[in-house]
Amino acid sequence: MTATTPEQTIADARERIDALDDRIIGLIQERVAVSAVVQQTRIASGGRRVHLSRENEILSHYSEALGKAGTTLAMTLLELSRGRI
Repeated sequence: MTATTPEQTIADARERIDALDDRIIGLIQERVAVSAVVQQTRIASGGRRVHLSRENEILSHYSEALGKAGTTLAMTLLELSRGRI
């Protein structure tokens, strides 16, 4: 059995973080695309571009799961998905 050096442990962990970041970015891009479909469909059917009660549900979901930082993350995701309001 070979002992892993701290440097190798850090390098391995950073490689894993980079892979996770790539997956997260891909998921965000997918979320933005799906949100665009919802928004376009809502507007085409006479609805408003932004549905505030739905956004509040998303904010609550992220806040409950991740705390205050989750709210900030959710706000960023909403802005990426629908633009600034």
